[in-house]
Amino acid sequence: MTHDHPARTPRLDTTDLARAAVFAGVIAILGLPGSFSVFGGVPITAQTLGVMLAGAVLGPLVGAVSVGTLLVLVAVGLPLLAGGRGGAGVFVGPTAGYLVGWLVGVVVIGLIVHLGGRRPVWWRTFAGVVIGGVVVVYACGIPIQSLVMRIGVDQALLANLAFVPGDLAKAVVATVVVGALVRGYPRAFRRTWASRAAAPREAVPVR
Repeated sequence: MTHDHPARTPRLDTTDLARAAVFAGVIAILGLPGSFSVFGGVPITAQTLGVMLAGAVLGPLVGAVSVGTLLVLVAVGLPLLAGGRGGAGVFVGPTAGYLVGWLVGVVVIGLIVHLGGRRPVWWRTFAGVVIGGVVVVYACGIPIQSLVMRIGVDQALLANLAFVPGDLAKAVVATVVVGALVRGYPRAFRRTWASRAAAPREAVPVR
């Protein structure tokens, strides 16, 4: 006789919540310098780098909690976005879609980087932060920017192409940081990674 057991639902403990809070703070701190110019004077901010790191280190669930916490604090008026912006108004402005993209993107990053429960490797990390931290963020941000500013999607897309080199540079930095943590401080990920062997009973504890 067999018994059906309900699937286990991921649960967050106090350590997960603390880690989410820390990364929410990291994303906020990365916005303190505001925008700075690179690649021929194109202004960029470092906050997307924080989102990339949150997804790659915390994973999809805790990463989403981290970014969600930041966005809630912004919504209630805390000036945590680059340039000291905050309040409900930012969620109806031209950059509103990019904030939505952060939340969706951090989940995508976590899913790709930790695909199959395996130890992050550089190529999967880079793919994850580019797809989730650049492509997904732009896919959410550009249509809403187009709508709010009443311009064509193609115009909004062309206007954003100038920021791509900066975002790719942040993806490289995120990949390097994640690789350094994997080698030097794997406990930062708070995960048990599956070994390369196919046997599911073999695992590498990292806590």
